[in-house]
Formats: sequence, C-alpha cells, structure tokens
Amino acid sequence: MANEEREFKRDRRSFLGKLTLGLFGIGIVGQGWTYLRALVPNILYEPPVKFKVGRPEELAEGVNFIETQRVFIIKEGSQYSCISAKCTHLGCTVKSVSLDHEQTVKIGGKEVTVNSEFLCPCHGSKFRQDGSPYSGPAPTPLPWFKMEIAPEDGQLVVDVSSAVDSDIRLKV
Repeated sequence: MANEEREFKRDRRSFLGKLTLGLFGIGIVGQGWTYLRALVPNILYEPPVKFKVGRPEELAEGVNFIETQRVFIIKEGSQYSCISAKCTHLGCTVKSVSLDHEQTVKIGGKEVTVNSEFLCPCHGSKFRQDGSPYSGPAPTPLPWFKMEIAPEDGQLVVDVSSAVDSDIRLKV
C-alpha cells in the first residue's frame, strides 16, 4: 500500500506541476499577444471634412437636408449656405420646421423676419433660423460651414472643418 500511495502522490505532483506550467504558459502567451496587439494602431474612420452635395440647380428652393452628412443646405435664389444639423447639446439631429406665420425677432441687434426654425427632438432645444439657440439646454449656436463650387464638375462642396459667420453666403 505504501507503494500505491507514493505512486499516487507522484502522479498528483506531476499533474499539478504540468497544470502550473500550462497556466504559466497561457499567461505568457496572453501577455505576448497583448504586447503585439499594441503595435497595431486602432484606426478611427471618420467622415471626410469636405464633401459634395450636388449641383446648385438640383437643390430645391429653401432648406434641403443632406441626411448622410447631417447638414442643411439653404438655397435663397442664387445664394447658398450650409448649417449643421447636429444639436450643440448632445449631437442629436435637429429638424427644420416651418412656422405657421412669419415672426419678427431680434437677431444680432437687428429685427429679422423668420419663417422657420430648427428643433431638437431629443431634449427640446430650439434654434432660430440663424442657428442661435433660444430655448432648451443647447449651449451654443449651430455652426455654419464654408461652401464653394468644385471646379471639375460644378458641384457644391461643403467644408465642415471651416466654420463661417451665419451671414456669409455663396453666390452662384
């Protein structure tokens, strides 16, 4: 019986030794994989800062929503402007709403007649036609973006990396 006990202890010791080495090996391989993975950069694919929205004559008069880029292109005759559709509170997409009747409001010290506004469906922010907030939690106005005409095909190009004043228009 003593022989069987020694054999059992040796088998148990051998098993525990192999188990310890195996777990240690798995830990080393896991750490090695982590170090090697750190050498591969995480790439964040962001939308382009300049994009085309179409030819000027293709846009309807008034406010045009470009859903893929979350911007509004405003066409007033031969003048074009672009305003962001991202609420400055938490980034929800604002909606353009026509008012039932025109209102006269003071914007930048001047009295202006407005016929539409932007509403944020998430938290109730309201923006005037020029993008300035007048109700809700939005802290800053909606930004306006630079627009130009692409020389190669005559399409309108919006540059969201370049903010402009709300009174700047592209004349075509």
